[in-house]
Amino acid sequence: MTNPSFDMEAALQALREGKDLTGKDGILTPLIKQLTEAAMKAELDQHLSSDDQPNRKNGSSKKTVKSPAGPFELETPRDRAGTFEPQLVKKHQTQLTDEL
Repeated sequence: MTNPSFDMEAALQALREGKDLTGKDGILTPLIKQLTEAAMKAELDQHLSSDDQPNRKNGSSKKTVKSPAGPFELETPRDRAGTFEPQLVKKHQTQLTDEL
């Protein structure tokens, strides 16, 4: 699984060309996606390190999330035992709040 990183130069060029910051193809949407996924992976790592029972990572599931910057597909990490409850984007949550 490859994770594209946010390309600052491409974002600056898109701004110069007059593209929108927000929306489906907005400049900030990939950055928000990347930061959200990184934070959720860190949550899972913390969960696994504090778990007394044997447990490990078990891939991820995808869901479409709507944010103020535009919709994007989010990869939510999972654990083998099914005990991981993400706090940043909770299970069944499809709308991100402005606080993010």
